[in-house]
Amino acid sequence: MLKFQNKTVLVTGSGTGIGQAIIKKFVENGANAVILGRRKEPLEETAKMLGEVIKKKQSNATVKIFDGVDVSDEKAVTGMFDTLKSENVNLDVVVNNAGVSGPVTCFAHAPLDDFRSTVDIHLTGTFWTSVQALKVMKEGAKIITISTFFAEERPLEQRPYRFRSPYTASQGAKNRLVEAMSWELLEKGVMSIGTNPGPVHSDRIYKTVYPKAASEFLRVSGFEDLSPSEVETANNEIIGLLGEDDETIKAGIKSAAEKLGKPETTLTNLLDKVKTIAEKIQKNTSTMIPDQQFLSQEQVATTVLTLADDEQAKILNGKIIPGDRVFYPVKPHVASSVPKVEKNNFEGKVCVVTFDDEADRKNSSVMSRIESMGGVISISENMDDALNEHDIDLFIHVTGNVPNFSKLTELSRSEWDKLVDKFINTPAKVTQGAISYCAPGGSDDPRKFKDAKGRIVIIGPALPAGKKISGHERAKVEVFRGLLRPFVTTVNQELSDVLKSNVRVFLILPGTVDGKEPKDENIVNTINYLVSDEAGSSSEVIFCPDETR
Repeated sequence: MLKFQNKTVLVTGSGTGIGQAIIKKFVENGANAVILGRRKEPLEETAKMLGEVIKKKQSNATVKIFDGVDVSDEKAVTGMFDTLKSENVNLDVVVNNAGVSGPVTCFAHAPLDDFRSTVDIHLTGTFWTSVQALKVMKEGAKIITISTFFAEERPLEQRPYRFRSPYTASQGAKNRLVEAMSWELLEKGVMSIGTNPGPVHSDRIYKTVYPKAASEFLRVSGFEDLSPSEVETANNEIIGLLGEDDETIKAGIKSAAEKLGKPETTLTNLLDKVKTIAEKIQKNTSTMIPDQQFLSQEQVATTVLTLADDEQAKILNGKIIPGDRVFYPVKPHVASSVPKVEKNNFEGKVCVVTFDDEADRKNSSVMSRIESMGGVISISENMDDALNEHDIDLFIHVTGNVPNFSKLTELSRSEWDKLVDKFINTPAKVTQGAISYCAPGGSDDPRKFKDAKGRIVIIGPALPAGKKISGHERAKVEVFRGLLRPFVTTVNQELSDVLKSNVRVFLILPGTVDGKEPKDENIVNTINYLVSDEAGSSSEVIFCPDETR
């Protein structure tokens, strides 16, 4: 009998790529398959391929297709699991695999609608799929979530992933969501495990991520006699030609040249440059891996199959496996302590403050403390109103704390969506608005960042306070702190290292791991340091001012 015979496995985004490789591996081991995705044709091709595997293995397994299912679509996902429940289908393994590249560009240039949709697919899609899957999961079932090593942390280190701000924010939260769900699903006997496989051979990397990253480098740094917007427009026309035969490339270049009114030689040189940079990115990444090899999709599938083993899953419940496969050295973005500053840096500074909730404003003494030190405070309901101010020196956004609720997995979709808005979509909107104020026109013309300066501070949710704080309580909050850490680190790296500006984005995370009450005084002292020249030249962008470690 095959290992997964008589068991049923659901894999999101299983029509192509890694998802297809995973479901194939399970079917080769006897499993019934539930496949889903947005497009019908790839799913039908996958089902045909799985049918051949089933015939060869003589397992009598079944394949069920749900096409037109976008994991960010609440009704589609809920309806799919309601159908499975009505048909008395029980799932033994759910694999959260679906994802998109999202905008591969500097955050300052990324459309916020694309930012939100990327978060919706990667993070909310993972959350809602997991919650709804519980309807058809019994004791011993597993939820396996595929995330990325780029969002993982080491002591005093947070990895940026330039040009991928919504992607990396989502991955950071997904890793923490895996951990939180392991606490919450214990009573049901359902296990939650994550895997960060690292770089994997896939069309998404070679045809989308690396070429688009190369295109963004050229948009920012410049190319021949093209403006940044012309570089972007041209690349959008020709980037799809990478990997095609010479005749196809030549015809594509000619068509793009006629459409854009640019010389064919210019577009040919641009495409060659994109290819060279994309290959360099791939090579640089591979040198950080011991064997210098990206994983194959087959290897990722084998990893997921191993994690779904009953005994392995019990051992690894709540873990992110492997913790890392790539040695990716970064600067120490997390501060070990807040430097003491004797000078009052608030005197005469105009500070615009936005709050997510009126209650957060009333419960905070941070603003009155800054005013007492000579700061000029302007409190705005939203970023659009704030930008009407003149000569703003400092932007502060207060997310507020995570509200009280029993379990993440018991939240309604609307309650979850409000949390995602509170802890990433709204901070992203505020940050982008502040960046546009600091570097007017910089979104479309990165050259305008050269002499830009400014300070943006996000005060994130505090860790829970009290004498006996459970690991579960901390885990719930860390999901949303996990959104902000990689986001701020990534955006700040783009502003400093890529755009060469003096605009900085910082994150303050109040509270302590041992439950001490956060102090507004510590927040104010931290902000006083962050508006200094010293902070602008440091790589440290994340501060936990209440911690004494």
